[in-house]
Amino acid sequence: DADVDGAHIRTLLMTFFFRYMPELIDGGHLYIAQPPLFRVQKGKDVRWFFSDEEKDAYVGKLKDTRGLMVQRYKGLGEMNPSQLWETTMDPAIRTVLQVTVPDVMAADRVFSELMGEDVAPRKRFIQAHYDQATLDV
Repeated sequence: DADVDGAHIRTLLMTFFFRYMPELIDGGHLYIAQPPLFRVQKGKDVRWFFSDEEKDAYVGKLKDTRGLMVQRYKGLGEMNPSQLWETTMDPAIRTVLQVTVPDVMAADRVFSELMGEDVAPRKRFIQAHYDQATLDV
């Protein structure tokens, strides 16, 4: 998913692969699909956007916004199968990010802070980085 819940699920999965299947990452076999966050339609023209900024820039350039329909996707489950294929699965046009770990020690520290059983390091991390967060409420 393209929202905060999706980021949490992605972090859980990346922790699993980092801890238990690092050979997939080392071999360059782990990718993250990038689903769009918005569908914007004006007449028959449909466009997909991956961020508020992209969507706002497009809408801001339109001379006439009458009939404009903007749909925000909170999760992949909100898309019908053809939309999911068109935006996230079709190898010809999809956007994917290859997972790499250039610094294993730093990654281990971050995963331990974010996903470990000890709450104190996670609390310190949140307090140190709260101002960098974008909340999806």
